Amino acid sequence: MRPYFLGCPSWSEPAWRGSLYPDSARPAEFLPRYAEVFNAVEGNTTFYARPSAATVNRWATLMPAHLRFCAKLPRDISHAGDLREQLAASDDFRRLLAPLGARVAPFWLQLPASFGPSRLAELSAFIEHWGGSGLAVEVRHPAFFAKGEEERALNRLLLERGIERICLDARALFSCASQAPAVLHAQAKKPRLPIRPTAFSQAPQLRFIGHPELAANDRFMAPWLDKIAGWIEDGRTPYVFLHTADNRLAPQLARRFHAQLMARLPGLVDLPEPIVEPAREQLGLL
Repeated sequence: MRPYFLGCPSWSEPAWRGSLYPDSARPAEFLPRYAEVFNAVEGNTTFYARPSAATVNRWATLMPAHLRFCAKLPRDISHAGDLREQLAASDDFRRLLAPLGARVAPFWLQLPASFGPSRLAELSAFIEHWGGSGLAVEVRHPAFFAKGEEERALNRLLLERGIERICLDARALFSCASQAPAVLHAQAKKPRLPIRPTAFSQAPQLRFIGHPELAANDRFMAPWLDKIAGWIEDGRTPYVFLHTADNRLAPQLARRFHAQLMARLPGLVDLPEPIVEPAREQLGLL
């Protein structure tokens, strides 16, 4: 088992045929093939819509025990107003994903930029209701990045409860001057905020939004490689997710990150090579 979790924003990208999946792969094959290479995946789809019970049961059948699925709480919970009014809905969502068991770890609560310091009491109540530490939180309000008392209050709350603060690093994306529609769309959508590499729990969380030219990411990844290696050496189990603007190259960027981490952690084994071509029948000699 690898000493950290590594993955991409999803497993269901058709553009990965020919690189991560065989050209002939059907969508139903994507999840098990993804899990042959990576051991974690972001649950972005659950942010936009709850899966059906049948879909969750299908995932439970296909998802191996080693995979970690960081399911985002739906936006009608995280973005709908007072979090204290969403406790029952959060319970319903956990029950919906219960067939996945320990593979959902941690759940992600991604809060909107409008969720500021005046609402920390809501977050405290939500965490208290949640119980345990199987939750990580992403904030986007500028006050939580200002290094003042408001940010310290957030950090104290999370640290005392063992709740991880998700770090989103989009510096490589914003360093790109490309006018490609995918890049412009990603730059318009992603927040441009300072970096907060926290470790409030045993499972620090990193979301790295990369440059479309893979080599251009190296200088932005280098400090993270040192940080991740240090966390692993300290006995923590980090989660690292690699994105690109349209995510077509996300698996290649994840593999690049892991290859460079291997240089810092002797003994770390390489990722399995994806099987991108179907097995061919062996022809007997005539």
